[in-house]
Amino acid sequence: MNSTAVMINLFGAVALLLFGLAQVKDGVSRAFGARLRTGLSTGTRSGPRSFVSGFLATIALQSSTATALMTASFVERDFIKPRMAQIVLLGANVGTAVTAWIVGSGISWLSPVLILIGILFHRSKSSNRQGLGLALLGIGIMLLSLHLMTAATEPLRQSSALLAFIGLLQNAWPVAFALTAAIAFLSSSSLATVILILSIAASGAIPNDLTVVLVLGANLGGAIPPFIASLGADASARRVTLGNLIVRGAGCLLVLPFAAYLGEYLAMIPTPGHMLPVDVHLAFNIGLSVVAWPLSSLLSTSMARLIPTATKAEFAPKYLDRDELSSPLMALTNATREVLGVGDLIERMLARTSEAFRTNELTPLAEIAQLERRVDMLQQEVKVYLSRLARIGLGEDESRRSIHIIDYAINLEHIGDIIEKGLVPQLTKKISLGLTFSEEGYAELTRLMDLTVDNLRVAQTIFVTRDQGLARQMMEVKVEVRRMEKESSERHLRRLQEGLLESLQTSSLHLDLLRDLKRINAHVISVAHPILDESGLLVESRLRSSA
Repeated sequence: MNSTAVMINLFGAVALLLFGLAQVKDGVSRAFGARLRTGLSTGTRSGPRSFVSGFLATIALQSSTATALMTASFVERDFIKPRMAQIVLLGANVGTAVTAWIVGSGISWLSPVLILIGILFHRSKSSNRQGLGLALLGIGIMLLSLHLMTAATEPLRQSSALLAFIGLLQNAWPVAFALTAAIAFLSSSSLATVILILSIAASGAIPNDLTVVLVLGANLGGAIPPFIASLGADASARRVTLGNLIVRGAGCLLVLPFAAYLGEYLAMIPTPGHMLPVDVHLAFNIGLSVVAWPLSSLLSTSMARLIPTATKAEFAPKYLDRDELSSPLMALTNATREVLGVGDLIERMLARTSEAFRTNELTPLAEIAQLERRVDMLQQEVKVYLSRLARIGLGEDESRRSIHIIDYAINLEHIGDIIEKGLVPQLTKKISLGLTFSEEGYAELTRLMDLTVDNLRVAQTIFVTRDQGLARQMMEVKVEVRRMEKESSERHLRRLQEGLLESLQTSSLHLDLLRDLKRINAHVISVAHPILDESGLLVESRLRSSA
């Protein structure tokens, strides 16, 4: 077999391994994602529990990177203490090493059975069973890829080019170390890199000391992707992933000079010779955990000094956790909480405009523009978040709920626009020119402003509870708002006819405020539409039948 065919087969097997890893991660996240996150966040009250939590999470997800990012997100939200997070990642490193050892122990004969069972489960209607089936399918694919790697590397045993290349690496340990570190970084998986080393080492062409160097490089490279992925996160999350990277890097630097001695010692272990790469991987991570565990407190303190807490972006969303997109229920709950926050901002904007109207001062209006920018940004973040959730796949009810959340967020954003571009200029004109309304007109506008705030509060409750009774009441309020706006306009016109000076000076201002408050209430009341529509209580037209 020529070298091109060998490389195609080898790279194809590696790609299949990475695909299998991805399926396991997605399947486990879909089936047990919420439980895993809950277990990881609550199982960190002590050092041993933290270590075991990281170990089990990585065994389940087949990815220390996923565990590291999940842990970092929990630290960011104060669910896990920084010191315990470092211990969690030590457990995760041992977990991925144990996984590599199990995969390399010669159980590839299970591959067809796992793939068959996985497909059967994946065809189930239950989302949990589908996730479990996907995970079993991924494990079967991983074992199959190991078999294909072994077959692909068989011709390399007699390859003079491979022997020459290994000879070069034997005389250039830094190059060998950097090579596997780069492979692990690019594949985002130290597990896949160690399995690749295992497959090539089965030919007997790699000396023991070089095997140790290659595995050390894979360990360092596997710690880089979580750190890079957390660069955009809060300082507390970056401390966790950087601490893990420093621990692995320091461990590699300490062990690298003794690679030859370690290789000879591990070769005496009564396990098959071809298992040396996974033995090294497991021994290194266990030893690293023993040494680094007592230093976890010092490490977390040092990371806090190295990465100081930055002022958190004022406009950043609080609840849109991307790690929970694998669980539609959790993701929809997060989006709901975020949109409720947007509603609170709108209520604040209405309160500021009402205060300016009552006190005849411009100061309360100074905050409106900033609040409106926050509303715009957050509603956009919610739409992006839910669009990502939709790509993962939603059930009919979940999809409908997602659309309702987006609709409400858009309506709130429209209200913000009306306040900033309508109410604020009108109130600024009134205050700057010293205009005053008639007592009757002032009372009418005040009542409508107060009713608008009350309606928004009820709408927030309807948005969360989806209560049909409240939704019906809200639709009745819509009629009341329309009546109030109509009667206020008619009274204002009568005052104009009577020649009342205040009404003459504020005519257009009064009517414009009425119009904008009516528009705001229309957007607020729209939260009831989907609830009543689903119940068959909403008709398409208000026109009375000719009969």
